Amino acid sequence: MLRAVFREDRCKGCSLCVVACPEKIIEINNEKLNEKGYYPAGMTHPEKCIACGMCVTACPDLAIEVKEVK
Repeated sequence: MLRAVFREDRCKGCSLCVVACPEKIIEINNEKLNEKGYYPAGMTHPEKCIACGMCVTACPDLAIEVKEVK
């Protein structure tokens, strides 16, 4: 199954992926800081991801990729 995978260590919390997601399942985690001191983005319902790649295209930090997950 293809799904968007987030690299929290690269995310700067810009929210561009949140806006780009057609399924509206990405949000910023305001309770967890990454190593760089940013609140990273992540999926609220990964099972609803359609692997469209819109979030990947929107991310300026290469923090997201669509790949096969088990």
